[in-house]
Amino acid sequence: MAICSAHTITSLHSPCTTFTNTGFGQKQVIFFTSNRKGGRRHGGARSCFQVSCSVDKPVVIGLAADSGCGKSTFMRRLTSVFGGAASPPKGGNPDSNTLISDTTTVICLDDYHSLDRNGRKEEGVTALDPRANNFDLMYEQVKAIKEGKAIEKPIYNHVTGLLDPPELIQPPKIFVIEGLHPMFDERVRDLLDFSIYLDISDDVKFAWKIQRDMAERGHSLESIKASIEARKPDFDAFIDPQKQYADAVIEVLPTQLIPDDNEGKVLRVKLIQKEGVKNFDPVYLFDEGSSISWVPCGRKLTCSYPGIKFAYGPDTYYGHEVSVVEMDGAFDRLDELIYVESHLSNLSTKFYGEVTQQMLKHADFPGSNNGTGLFQTIIGLKIRDLYEQIIAERAGTPAEAAKV
Repeated sequence: MAICSAHTITSLHSPCTTFTNTGFGQKQVIFFTSNRKGGRRHGGARSCFQVSCSVDKPVVIGLAADSGCGKSTFMRRLTSVFGGAASPPKGGNPDSNTLISDTTTVICLDDYHSLDRNGRKEEGVTALDPRANNFDLMYEQVKAIKEGKAIEKPIYNHVTGLLDPPELIQPPKIFVIEGLHPMFDERVRDLLDFSIYLDISDDVKFAWKIQRDMAERGHSLESIKASIEARKPDFDAFIDPQKQYADAVIEVLPTQLIPDDNEGKVLRVKLIQKEGVKNFDPVYLFDEGSSISWVPCGRKLTCSYPGIKFAYGPDTYYGHEVSVVEMDGAFDRLDELIYVESHLSNLSTKFYGEVTQQMLKHADFPGSNNGTGLFQTIIGLKIRDLYEQIIAERAGTPAEAAKV
């Protein structure tokens, strides 16, 4: 969508139409019409109707989380909301971390590592340590994209552990930066139009890592514990504190429906939404501002053991007023999610049942039967709505005109 403005000027010259390009995404079309009343006596002045149009500058979204916490799945859900499949840049590096769809471009902030794998070993630092990352370049390039300029972004090759030659990234409608540090540097943080933090509790993270690394990779329990403990000091120092800046946090915790559960298969998930964020109205259950506890199992929602429980209410989070929606348990049948969806408000859906449709569309994605998939989908819809509101504000038109 382009933002256009029009105004009338006068000209003493005679061309009928002028077309000029005034920079990235900016075009100017000028139409001239004769002012017959002026005639030769007044120099033959002509009325000029000038239309200036500019392509919208990108909306920038930040997603922070530790590795293995579901960032990739979240990005797939988000790009699906906007339509079009996300894929690496065509004809580029096959090991590129970038995903591009019709509307969105997602870059991985690992690409701003200043040290390759061997360099980190030599320096005795992890990838989580700010000293292993180039925040100056990160800031300069995110700022350039937000200004509508193309960038030559570096590539960190996760296969070889080396820094590959850069790739050209054109400014999209929605630019998502995901990784360990999107909110660490204040300069980058200030460029974000919306930010999300995926907060996986230590217990759940440990259970997930055991399931993945022992079952799929043959790692021992001792090596898994050692790997987690080695990362924990830097995670606590540099990654975890970023959640205080996030506009929305998806917190994943052990279930409270099964006493002393340590398998991590049934999850309690919270959607923590900061109040007062521009263009973002928090989702609520039943009655906005109330404190609600709801067990929806019954005739309209099938629930096997241990069941499902929802909760909603106001709270404070790092000194900020927040609204929290919580789901504990798992869905037996995703098609019955429509019953839960009908009791949630401010979902920013375009039609009744859109949340359920998105969940069914990606039923094979991790977390699709619990609160992680539900809340990731909802935040994707909220980001779409936020984008449309921002574009409408820039154009000075109602939000309906900016729908994607």
